[in-house]
Amino acid sequence: MIPHTHPRLGVNIDHVATIRNARGGDYPDPVKAAHMAAKTGADGITAHLREDRRHITDRDIERLGAEIDLPLNLEMAATEEMLRIALRAKPHAACIVPEKREERTTEGGLDVASQVDHLAPFVDALKSNGTRVSLFIEPAQNQLEAAVSLGVPVVELHTGAYADACNVGLQEKAMQILQSLQAGAAWGQNEGLEIHAGHGLTFDTVQPIARIPGVKELNIGHFLISEAIFCGLTDAISHMRKLIAEADGRSLS
Repeated sequence: MIPHTHPRLGVNIDHVATIRNARGGDYPDPVKAAHMAAKTGADGITAHLREDRRHITDRDIERLGAEIDLPLNLEMAATEEMLRIALRAKPHAACIVPEKREERTTEGGLDVASQVDHLAPFVDALKSNGTRVSLFIEPAQNQLEAAVSLGVPVVELHTGAYADACNVGLQEKAMQILQSLQAGAAWGQNEGLEIHAGHGLTFDTVQPIARIPGVKELNIGHFLISEAIFCGLTDAISHMRKLIAEADGRSLS
């Protein structure tokens, strides 16, 4: 039995930038949100620099690297442009994600199994530059095996389908997806992978994921920024941290 402690919380600040970009100008500032997250006990900051710059911008990444002491997790597509930016920015971690220009948000995990040859030079270049590489994947055996073959130290399991099933009351389907996440996490750990998870998680859906043995980090963004409209960012992050800590029966002082 792998001992379980509650996962770290990475706060994704993309959608502070979404609100800023809706009107232009400098407000609200995603870097200010990152500072607030750090003061509230977040363990890391996540930001996705998309091809179309719909939220986070190149300047945001520069400022996050210069101004924030927490580890920065850069979500990026496997493109030459994003690789150049990541090599220059040298974030603590880079999570390679699928990206389609027309999608509203990331839709499903990266199909690593069919892209091993394409992904290998990106993984190698990032690792050689001192960045910890992760792959955002479904908890499917072939995807996990492909991740292992690429030599990445981390995978982030896509929890969007689980969260969606919970949100619409499909409890049997949610349980089936949760079981696949549990099995994928166990298999990955046995192969030496560090397991992270994220996408679509809310106050109502986070604890079953946080209870999965060996999950080391949860990355949560859209819900926290949305909830902050009603209760403030620090309260939203504090409550999420409390729920994660309580998932394994612990309390958060």
